[in-house]
Amino acid sequence: MTTTQASELKLIAGGSLAGLFNELGPQFEKASGHTLSIHFDSTPNIIARVNSGAAFDVAVVPVDVFNDAAAKGRFAPGPTINIARVGYGVIVRAGAPKPDISTPDAFKKALLDAKSIASVSASAAGAYIAKVYERLGIGEDMKAKTMVQSGPTAIAPAVAKGEAELGIFLTNVFNTAGVELVGPFPADLQQELLFASAIAADARETDAAKALVDYLRTPAAIAAIRAAGMTPG
Repeated sequence: MTTTQASELKLIAGGSLAGLFNELGPQFEKASGHTLSIHFDSTPNIIARVNSGAAFDVAVVPVDVFNDAAAKGRFAPGPTINIARVGYGVIVRAGAPKPDISTPDAFKKALLDAKSIASVSASAAGAYIAKVYERLGIGEDMKAKTMVQSGPTAIAPAVAKGEAELGIFLTNVFNTAGVELVGPFPADLQQELLFASAIAADARETDAAKALVDYLRTPAAIAAIRAAGMTPG
């Protein structure tokens, strides 16, 4: 997919995709000749950035971004393209006892018993987690013990260092030494967060943006998505 003219492509991506693009970014650059300038952020901040008029070419973000009418208007007309999806889970420090989270009642007890929980509240994933807490009737309890991290990639290190007893978020951000996955949310409470792609309506590098979206659906990219603990498409 080498092109005759290399471009600097401005990409906005969900913060939970940092690990994936650390792997895929260099591969795309090598295959295409383009360079990537990536801004990772949470869903509320991405919506604000898009609505502010900030220049960008393409986005791979939680589908929630496109539910904002103003943000949706900054993208080229047409359907978004699904890239990957991932569910929610819980981690503990490596070697620590793993609580039972197999049923909603067991999960509720584990959450109430935990002294501290590392997560990122101001995000699409954080919003869903808050809904789960409310559904379990423990929303206020969880606010008191949640240790809000700077970004998704900070959750696992906080648990590995013993700064938080549990980590709760999308499971793809837990691929870090020093932690162990307790398991996914109980089936009745599980949901996948979908990451979708779209090109900016005023993209300066439309061809390069299309090349990236196409690349994210190649066998090599699909393999990397699976290796990152996500489901392609």
